[in-house]
Amino acid sequence: MIKKLVRVGIGLASAVGGFYLGSFVYREFLTLPANNEIKIALMILPGIILGLIGYSLAPKIIQWVLQMTGWIEGYLQKMPIQELLGGAIGLIIALIIATLLGNSFSKVPFIGTYIPIFASLLLGYVGMSVGVKKKDDLLSIFSIFKFGSKEKEKSARNENKPKYKILDTSVIIDGRIADVCKTGFVEGPLVIPNFVLEELRHIADSSDVLKRNRGRRGLDILNKIRKELEINVQISEIDFEDITEVDSKLVKLAQVMDGFVVTNDYNLNKVAQLQGVKVLNINELANAIKPVVLPGEEMTVQIIKDGKESGQGVAYLDDGTMIVVENGKRAIGDTVSVLVTSVLQTAAGRMIFAKLKSDEIKGFNEVGGIV
Repeated sequence: MIKKLVRVGIGLASAVGGFYLGSFVYREFLTLPANNEIKIALMILPGIILGLIGYSLAPKIIQWVLQMTGWIEGYLQKMPIQELLGGAIGLIIALIIATLLGNSFSKVPFIGTYIPIFASLLLGYVGMSVGVKKKDDLLSIFSIFKFGSKEKEKSARNENKPKYKILDTSVIIDGRIADVCKTGFVEGPLVIPNFVLEELRHIADSSDVLKRNRGRRGLDILNKIRKELEINVQISEIDFEDITEVDSKLVKLAQVMDGFVVTNDYNLNKVAQLQGVKVLNINELANAIKPVVLPGEEMTVQIIKDGKESGQGVAYLDDGTMIVVENGKRAIGDTVSVLVTSVLQTAAGRMIFAKLKSDEIKGFNEVGGIV
């Protein structure tokens, strides 16, 4: 019903336009005798023709308007609120300048009528573009109006409010984030971007068995976090269609939401830090909570394999830290006491160097061990 009324309205508007067009043509260009019948025909005929054309084209016009409206609405919904406000402020300022400029030139012959329209379109676009790019400077102007105890209390609450923790694909598949959340050391809300979920689904549907298992493990971890843990989990629908890489989208989302990126990806960690985004790296957390081992400290380990260098043996702590034991090859498969000689911290983790205690060496020599 509404579409029919709009269609009739478009037809009537076209007919009225045709009527005024016929009057203009008759008055300005035709030099015919003042015959009322001819005058009426010349004014009515264009109105009837344009009215019928407008009525017939109305469905396509309505469809085009709806599509444009939907596109504009979708684009504005995806645009961060800071950019939207900055663009609106820039547009308002530009239109004010265009109005003043247009009034100054409005009395210029012939082109004076069109200067305000041209100035509004040109300066409006420039003002909106500059406003989006300079949004931080424009919005900072309004901070001078924030005063009083209520605003200070609100600011203090915002500072103490837990920031968003945005999970990337690698940390979800890794799975340790669920255990960290379970301990209560990570405060929510956790944010799972929709484009990360899409990447997980793509991995879970892969033809490669290893990738498929990793993707399904990631989805299981997400279900565990949402169902078993008492932590706020949000699915973000924000996407950036002009950005193709998931890592770049994560960094952009963290900037928009003013949150942290939770990852164990070394490259993403560096890229985010270069762009001023704070990162919570699970690997760095794991290294930080490993027990401190000092040179000269004694520990009991089981040597399970030989090392790269001649005579070395390799053992592991419960947290996965590798221990390289000098002359430990002779004790492969045995549990022995060793003395720590040095500790090396690498990007991959911590490595401990040790040597067999003197009584252990003596025991191996007595039973015919290799010297």
